Amino acid sequence: MDDTASKDPELTMPVAAIEALIELLVQSRAVTVFETLDLVKTQSDYLKSRIPNSISLSAGTDLFQRYMISSLNPRSTGNFDAVRQHLLSNGRLFVSRAKAGRERIANYGRHFVRDGSVVLTHGGSRVVGALLSKAADASASGGNVRFNVIYVMNDARNSESKAVVSALRAKGVPVATIPEGAVGYAMGKVDLVMVGAEGVVENGGIISRLGTYQIGLLAKAADKPFYVAAESHKFVRLYPLDQFDLGFDQEVIKFTTEDEGEADEYGVKTPRVVERPEYFGAPDVPETPIEAVDYTPPGLVTALITEGGVLTPSAVSEELINVWW
Repeated sequence: MDDTASKDPELTMPVAAIEALIELLVQSRAVTVFETLDLVKTQSDYLKSRIPNSISLSAGTDLFQRYMISSLNPRSTGNFDAVRQHLLSNGRLFVSRAKAGRERIANYGRHFVRDGSVVLTHGGSRVVGALLSKAADASASGGNVRFNVIYVMNDARNSESKAVVSALRAKGVPVATIPEGAVGYAMGKVDLVMVGAEGVVENGGIISRLGTYQIGLLAKAADKPFYVAAESHKFVRLYPLDQFDLGFDQEVIKFTTEDEGEADEYGVKTPRVVERPEYFGAPDVPETPIEAVDYTPPGLVTALITEGGVLTPSAVSEELINVWW
């Protein structure tokens, strides 16, 4: 998976994981459908065990497994090689649709950016970047939409933030950068908020980079629309009750009597990942710094922009039901 992601930095984690699973199937010596599906499940579980925050990865791999099962024809009487090729072709079709999703979301979402509007965003989401770029391209090609962007900078991901800002400015979009503490001050100038997500949970809430929740709260207080651009392969079967019910621990709040040293360049760290010995006896995973996330409840989300169209938060559960049942 790491090799796949390194070859194409634009790939999201779930799509990179799915491509890795397809490559595994190509090299697999499984001789039955059961062995093939069991291999995919086992390796998916292994990938999840190696990543502290596996929410987006879980969404993609679980959906891929479900897609493979649903693509099987129960009446098929052909030999296994034919069935295997059917699974591989459908797997590649799934990946191609997932990759194309970002472009479709950009086409839908650019219409939310109106002439003279000010868009606030943060987090470096690829799909939000594509959406704003599409809106900028429409303006450059003779459209009548001129807009400004307020980008909330994150010190822990400074280089990524600067890359997003530079890309927008290169397309002629005026961008103002502000620190996270200035969001409330800037909200009076904002017309809409546009963010991405690592996962969209069952109730229509989102899990995204730390700071998204407080932006949602401020947008709600100021009566500003809060839109989420996310691919449907990020819809995950998870129902968190609050910030501390995400399924993994984050050292965001850490009480200590000792003075802190220099800030970690990655931001917040998670505790050491506990190795699961049932997965091939892999070596222990060292303490791994990751980007902290938070949970934004559906009451703060105005709408979700997906490749299938614009959804209300309440429609997410129905979409998941259609996939899984």
